[in-house]
Amino acid sequence: MTEKEIDTQTEENNAANLEQEQAQIIMSWFQHMNEVMKSQFPEYEVEGQIGNNPTYGPMFAFTLKTEEKFTSCGFFLNEIMRNFQTNPNAGLWLSSFFVDLLRSPENHPLPNPPQSEDEAKELLDKHIVPYCASAVREEFPDQKIYVDLELHEEHGPVLEAGFVAVQEGNNTCALPLQYLMTLYLLNRDPAEPLIQAMYRLYEENKLGQS
Repeated sequence: MTEKEIDTQTEENNAANLEQEQAQIIMSWFQHMNEVMKSQFPEYEVEGQIGNNPTYGPMFAFTLKTEEKFTSCGFFLNEIMRNFQTNPNAGLWLSSFFVDLLRSPENHPLPNPPQSEDEAKELLDKHIVPYCASAVREEFPDQKIYVDLELHEEHGPVLEAGFVAVQEGNNTCALPLQYLMTLYLLNRDPAEPLIQAMYRLYEENKLGQS
């Protein structure tokens, strides 16, 4: 073997070992979350699955089942790790996403992903973007809100929102449409992170204070 071949072989071995380590970490977290779900919802049968998003990385989805109905919701591994490493009530955080879904009488399977660019555009234009815009405006009835689509150099199309009253400094927040779509496909509220970001702007700019 030449030195170059040895180097190549070493790199391949290191990459394979790293991939195996990452797979073990993902599986370990998945099994842990499965147990958390079972402890939070002992009256339900819990099923889980692992997926991967090319942009946002590993994702977990869990389904709660009874004989009458089933409810599914998904999460990004990085948000699970962040919460379980910093939030003392992380189990409640995880279960909170299911509570509203469980209250309704319908089944809640994960939505089917759009099968074409046209379908994706229609879902964003006719459902996700209008829903996020109205949800943000409802959350801040005392403020004039603007919501618009912009093109970001790094993240592509984004949904941007801000308070009309704030003209200078940090006065807008924006989230990639792809991220909002991914949340929707996980049975999550796509408006929630936008509303959280708007609350930070609201407090930073001392809006609502006389």
